[in-house]
Amino acid sequence: METIPTKNMLIRTKNDFWFSTDYTMNIYRGCSHGCIYCDSRSECYGIADFNQVRAKENALLILSDNLRHKKIKGVIGTGAMSDPYNPLEQKHQLTRQALELFKTHGFGVAIATKSPLVARDKDLLKTIQKHSPVIVKLTITCAQDSLAKIIEPRVAPTSERFTAIKELSENAVFTGILLMPILPFINDTVDNIKKIIELAAQHGAQFIYPAFGVTLRDQQRLFFYDQLDRHFPGIKKEYLKYFGNQYSCSSPNAKLLWTTFTRECQRHQLLYQMPDIVNQYKIKHGGQQLSFLP
Repeated sequence: METIPTKNMLIRTKNDFWFSTDYTMNIYRGCSHGCIYCDSRSECYGIADFNQVRAKENALLILSDNLRHKKIKGVIGTGAMSDPYNPLEQKHQLTRQALELFKTHGFGVAIATKSPLVARDKDLLKTIQKHSPVIVKLTITCAQDSLAKIIEPRVAPTSERFTAIKELSENAVFTGILLMPILPFINDTVDNIKKIIELAAQHGAQFIYPAFGVTLRDQQRLFFYDQLDRHFPGIKKEYLKYFGNQYSCSSPNAKLLWTTFTRECQRHQLLYQMPDIVNQYKIKHGGQQLSFLP
């Protein structure tokens, strides 16, 4: 396993608008999923050979030192730039060992992943949840495995991700879905949204948080358009027509999708607003009640 040097494993990022995390950690760099829409390909992040996953050198030693010297406990978010449950994790277990450190030092965790491997660590997540907030977010964009295989070619099938949600939920780990990105002209259909919500409810998810669109810039846009030409002939023309060089590309169906989404989430008693999600996963630990109203 290749490594890259690092001096610090925790970045202070108090962010109530994104699952109310207090720190960010990425124990790996790069991603092997090959998702056609990935924002981390953008030039601003400066990640060379993005498809190759590398671990941070001496990551666990540095993380242990960071945690020991933090006067303020909190929730550590991981998975924003690199999936903590990439294929290297199966063997090297750096994420699992990081969770052991969170358990020891009294920190909570907010995990974002596309991998069912996260269910392996349900024992640690349950233990951490006894003293600190825990939330697991699995990204699901397509109800059908066949479409997911095209836009997320080296990710576990949607069906396996739902199985992981079920396993975590049955073990009382607060778990739900990141329903994003919903790509205009590809997976932005009412049927897709309704089916994902139905499956989420069947598998015990407690929340779904959506984004009905995609963001595009520089190298990421070039890669995305190349993949559209390869897998969805003619769709690039629709993007150029509707969005030009816009960064934010909202689905033309966004209003209808949102109406459908909220109705179905309410019907299945799934949380979908950020303050409600945050309050629910932090409620047992005396977290501040959030409200984004002025």
